Amino acid sequence: MIFIASATMGLESVVKEECLALGFKNIKVFDGRVEFEGDFKDLVKANIYLRCSDRVFIKMAEFKALSYEELFQNVKAIEWQDFIDENGEFPISWVSSVKSKLYSKSDIQRISKKAIVEKLKEKYKREIFLENGALYSIKIQCHKDVFIVMLDSSGEALTKRGYRAVKRLAPIKETLAAALVYLSKWKPDEVLLDAMCGTGTIAIEAAMIARNIAPGANRNFAAEKWSVIDEKLWTDIRDEAFSSEDLSKELKIYASDIDEKSIEVAKENAEKAGVEEDIIFEVKDFKDIESPAKYGAVIVNPPYGERLMNDEDIEELYRDFGKFCKKNLAKWSYYIITSYEDFEKAFGKVATKNRKLYNGGIKCYYYQYFGDRKNGYRN
Repeated sequence: MIFIASATMGLESVVKEECLALGFKNIKVFDGRVEFEGDFKDLVKANIYLRCSDRVFIKMAEFKALSYEELFQNVKAIEWQDFIDENGEFPISWVSSVKSKLYSKSDIQRISKKAIVEKLKEKYKREIFLENGALYSIKIQCHKDVFIVMLDSSGEALTKRGYRAVKRLAPIKETLAAALVYLSKWKPDEVLLDAMCGTGTIAIEAAMIARNIAPGANRNFAAEKWSVIDEKLWTDIRDEAFSSEDLSKELKIYASDIDEKSIEVAKENAEKAGVEEDIIFEVKDFKDIESPAKYGAVIVNPPYGERLMNDEDIEELYRDFGKFCKKNLAKWSYYIITSYEDFEKAFGKVATKNRKLYNGGIKCYYYQYFGDRKNGYRN
């Protein structure tokens, strides 16, 4: 089978590296997705282990269609009965069409649903389907007349780890937070600081990476209820994930925020994630932070956009943060994600490297400043 690990724009290469590390075969990268080949064991592994992908799909078909009749026949030709049970619920939950002759999303949805029903009629010899069983959510994407039909194995997005107790203002997604840690090349033997941590997502994801805690081990997925996948696969791979956790390292992760309520929530989240002993949380303005080490990495998702009232506030914050870094963390590396276009000017230093990413649909840049490190230059 061919599987699709969907990814936020800009994170495709990170998801590819994750897929390589998991041993997946024939990996191909496209805008917004990474494809790979495998069996159901790989599908289960992808859901449980991938940190930076949004969802894992089975690629059911890819075809060109210029008429609704072509669409109908191609969708009907898919072997839906090999996956969907007689009482399965099979909504077409998401449709997109860009630069294509068939552009009506509602018509694509209606005709595709009819095609699936006709296919299932042949297998189950019935006219009406109750759809009161397991969920088989279908996504259809069309670009330049080429359709990709996918079956969602994840259900809730993979960013839903299960540890976020309460949402605060403009939280960063867990998948993006994990990607920021990966892109920083931070190592578990180094000090990590998030000086504007909000509810602690970056610090928690860093601790989970360092401990090798599988992000999906403690949650459920839509495909767990599919009869076509042996329940034992889920049990075995979860057991494997739990047994692979590394409790031996001594981590030095610091997370602080000026908002007391955010720190309270961060502590709750860390406890639910099982990493509360790995992170030192403090209610503190970053200006009052004393450097915990000579070398280290700062990863922050500071306020920007709707989280502050105006550009003057943002510019002042970033200017002060730049002064703090130069004075207190002179040999450290800094990694800052923001949508503010004049960040480098306000921060007072041009980044060694930056990368375009999207945070909740907002175009951002991940500014990377490589400092010294105890084992050599960071690169």
